Amino acid sequence: MKGPGRSSDSKDYPELTDAEWRIMKAFFFLDNLRLFGARCDRSSERRLKTMNYTTITENDKTRAAVRESYGKIAREDDSCCSNTSCCGEGAASCKAEELGYTLEDLNALPQGAEMTLGCGNPTAIAQLKRGETVLDLGSGGGFDCFIAAKQVGDTGRVIGVDMTPDMISKARNNALRGNYAQVEFRLGEIEALPVADETVDAIMSNCVINLSPDKSAVFREAYRVLKPGGRLSIADIVAKKQIPDELRKDMEVYSSCMSGSALVGDLKRLIEETGFSEVSITFLEASQTATSEAAENGGNEELVGAALIEAKK
Repeated sequence: MKGPGRSSDSKDYPELTDAEWRIMKAFFFLDNLRLFGARCDRSSERRLKTMNYTTITENDKTRAAVRESYGKIAREDDSCCSNTSCCGEGAASCKAEELGYTLEDLNALPQGAEMTLGCGNPTAIAQLKRGETVLDLGSGGGFDCFIAAKQVGDTGRVIGVDMTPDMISKARNNALRGNYAQVEFRLGEIEALPVADETVDAIMSNCVINLSPDKSAVFREAYRVLKPGGRLSIADIVAKKQIPDELRKDMEVYSSCMSGSALVGDLKRLIEETGFSEVSITFLEASQTATSEAAENGGNEELVGAALIEAKK
């Protein structure tokens, strides 16, 4: 029941008492205040110096379109991305084996967390160890975070970052329902992570980086927050061929995890230039790929595919 000291957003946590709600709000405030300071670092300064205001404005428009699209998904408990990943009735179960998950993974997690199943299973290649700190870029409903939490154990820590408030609210609610004390979700952009320098052992991401309008900033930030020897374990949509400009400018197609994809060669070079080593990009044989419907000439050329991306700092 809502008490006199509770705000309207407390409806997301009806199981909490007024006292518990006030404590949690205070924790979130202090945590976000601390994280704001962590964002004001040299990498963010370099990002501003290398971007003009026109680029910043266009990138913000792209993020706003993506944020609105995925906020709607969170509010409606829908599925994400295009036919390259998890859409369709009963997708959470029928796609699990194809993407490298098991039905045991799905059944053990809070209902609603599987809404962002993505285009692969980054936890399968991350080789997580007990006690490690893991960061999930674009954590959605928390699905991969909760799987990672089981692998790092009670002594480990999992941080999910997402730029969509509705997703953060849903993920935090899922964590409360599942009693995942070692998992936290932070509101922020993956191009300017609310995470301190060299504090993370492994970074994972699932069908998200393709949505970023500034992928170089994403990998610079990933490099910054990783400890020496830290690793990237990413599942994402990668372009096999040049994507037509009209598709790149279509925000509906962009938000469906397709037209924002980087060419495989460009992406590998970008990651290496950031400073990462042992970079590998492996297309998944079972991945769904865009064909004639997405091709400029109406042919059967495959433009994009799901891939696993690995690298070390």
